[in-house]
Amino acid sequence: MVTTTRPAPRTGTPALSRLEEELAALAGAVPDPELPVLSLAELGVMRGVRIREDGVVEVSLTPTYTGCPAIEAMSADIERALHDRGIAEVSVQTVLAPAWSTDDISAEGRRKLAEFGIAPPRPHSAGGPVPVTLSVRCPNCGSTDTELLSRFSSTACKALRRCTSCREPFDHFKEL
Repeated sequence: MVTTTRPAPRTGTPALSRLEEELAALAGAVPDPELPVLSLAELGVMRGVRIREDGVVEVSLTPTYTGCPAIEAMSADIERALHDRGIAEVSVQTVLAPAWSTDDISAEGRRKLAEFGIAPPRPHSAGGPVPVTLSVRCPNCGSTDTELLSRFSSTACKALRRCTSCREPFDHFKEL
């Protein structure tokens, strides 16, 4: 069973129907193409689902950064998942505001990143400054004695670090 958390409806925004909730759960369960250990809901990029008056199911996605190449794969995977559910017309919209932040990653998503060997980003207060990363906990041994090897790793949103205690390299999901 997939569970999703969704923000309370904004004033004037109608509540989701049961079908919209089901479709939001299906779209949210799609794995991220760059971090398949996370679903799009856990990553926090799946923003909403609504059924338009013309019957088209519209899904809103916010990329982790403008120009993210994975947004096309995410869109195609969501369309495929909803088509498999029997939805004939799906429109995936890219929404840039409000911008995605690493604070949008769910607690379960952070746990899965660490379990997968990627140091999760530290949460920061909304609207406040992004914390300067002075120490990052090694997902392998837990030490905070780590060093930066490269500001970029396999994706632009991750940095490559090495633990000086266990000597293992690991990705760190950068705070945004």
